Amino acid sequence: MIENTIINKNKSGEKANVFGLTFPSLQLVELAAHAGFDAINCDGEHGLFSPESIDDICRVANGYGMSVIARVPDKSAYWINLFLDRGVQGIVGPHVETKKEAQDFADACLFPPHGKRSWGGGRGTEFNDDKKISEHGGKLDFAKWSNKNMLVIAQIESVPGWDNLDEILSVEGLSGITGGPNDLAASMGIPGEPDNPKRQKLTSDIESLAREKNKIVQDDIIRTLAIQELMIESGRKFVENGE
Repeated sequence: MIENTIINKNKSGEKANVFGLTFPSLQLVELAAHAGFDAINCDGEHGLFSPESIDDICRVANGYGMSVIARVPDKSAYWINLFLDRGVQGIVGPHVETKKEAQDFADACLFPPHGKRSWGGGRGTEFNDDKKISEHGGKLDFAKWSNKNMLVIAQIESVPGWDNLDEILSVEGLSGITGGPNDLAASMGIPGEPDNPKRQKLTSDIESLAREKNKIVQDDIIRTLAIQELMIESGRKFVENGE
């Protein structure tokens, strides 16, 4: 395992540059490293990733000195554990709406004594290699190191999530929050209007409250370029400007 490259970049007062994938491609991970990205993000909720593909992406990304973060298919401990065992160092949990959901989510991401994450035998625990783990001082010290290098981000994308935000933000193991403009707009009764000023105001209020509570707002710590943006925007510009 490597130190979380997003957290390390933030320590210098800079946002981390993150390349977003919705499908597995080791070639794109390698090209992202050549371009100078700090980390890779895999969208496991709407993207197409198997545990095997996440494992390969972590292997290549870590080899190039980039951490991997991911949005899980759902925020159950089962899926979180599968991704973390592969070596993912940041989890976005979709559709967090209550304090209990936030607490269960954080517990699944963090090892005891800070959470309830299960100890596995994959890359996330150095393949349970006692010699490697001993370099951290043993399993407990490795668990604490892993927790310090883990981002636990709750996705607040509904009116109930906003209504319960104070309680959600009180969860100690939660690093911070991110949003979901389309789903939030739908929850507000204005589906298909993510740019509606009412939705924008609510998102601004959510982010302001998170900062007041000393929680991370994801957009404050990373800049993300998704493969769709890169391909569609650059591709369209190329096509439209062609002779």
